[in-house]
Amino acid sequence: MRFEWRFAVSAIIANMHDIVIILGCFAFFQWEFSLTVLAGILAVLGYSVNESVVVFDRIRENFRKPAMRGHTVPEVIDNAITATMSRTIITHGSTEAMVVSMLVFGGAALHGFSMALTIGIVFGIYSSVLVASPLLLMFGLSRDNIAKEAKQKEEIVV
Repeated sequence: MRFEWRFAVSAIIANMHDIVIILGCFAFFQWEFSLTVLAGILAVLGYSVNESVVVFDRIRENFRKPAMRGHTVPEVIDNAITATMSRTIITHGSTEAMVVSMLVFGGAALHGFSMALTIGIVFGIYSSVLVASPLLLMFGLSRDNIAKEAKQKEEIVV
């Protein structure tokens, strides 16, 4: 098993957070909700899941690095977030630039789609870094959880 339940539950809660914020913005400003908005929300889910997997994979890698053995769990998570931050900024910054151009130049047909993506990408980054990762701490992630998986794999191979 690549990830354990703490990672899965954290990612699901972070994704629900993204959806609630997008729907909340559409409800608060009374914007029309159409199928294109739904498509935008589904695209945001894809972006958020991908971002959470990237951060979580780096956390898992850091737990297995010998250089990180003396560090606490919050330090390992902080190091993983810091290591992925430049990738996150570049990837989502370029995507956001394209989506904002669709919002400005796309016309009425793309307005709902690009508005959902604009809101969702910003809050998707926020939730992957500042919601999903701290939830791992709240759920009690420890080095033993990750090391246990590696030991079980070794036993199966032998």
